[in-house]
Amino acid sequence: MADLEALLKRLIDHRIEFVIVGGYAAVSYGASLMTQDVDVCCRFTPKNLLRLQEALADLHPVHRMTPQKLPLALTASNCRGLKNLYLLTDLGVLDCLGEVSGLGGFAAVRRASVVIDPGFGKCRVLSLDALIKAKQAMNRPRDRQTLIQLRALERRKRR
Repeated sequence: MADLEALLKRLIDHRIEFVIVGGYAAVSYGASLMTQDVDVCCRFTPKNLLRLQEALADLHPVHRMTPQKLPLALTASNCRGLKNLYLLTDLGVLDCLGEVSGLGGFAAVRRASVVIDPGFGKCRVLSLDALIKAKQAMNRPRDRQTLIQLRALERRKRR
């Protein structure tokens, strides 16, 4: 069983520079979705990625998109060419993105985020407006379904 809150807490505790995006971000605004992973946009610098590896070390992280499920084995030099990391850990799936459709890279995503405290430490999440923009840009069937709820939440917020 995935423990996505514990996974996020690890990122917070290890001072990873990240912004929550995707389904978990939608849930933080009140969307009634089932999400089985955590999608974050993070700063893809060697320092940040090596801290990420340290945060996940005892959770047996593997690259979930490789048939061999290769273990996460980052070095300062091999971090430089990375754009995304799709990981499976003992606590669940963590997708680390270098950019978000419709918004851009980490700096732009961070500017489009707000600070929240989900009960286990402060972190950043895409603003509702930015999340809507990202979901529109991705335009997958599940994003269109999520948009229905996000737009309703946006209307309620404006009232």
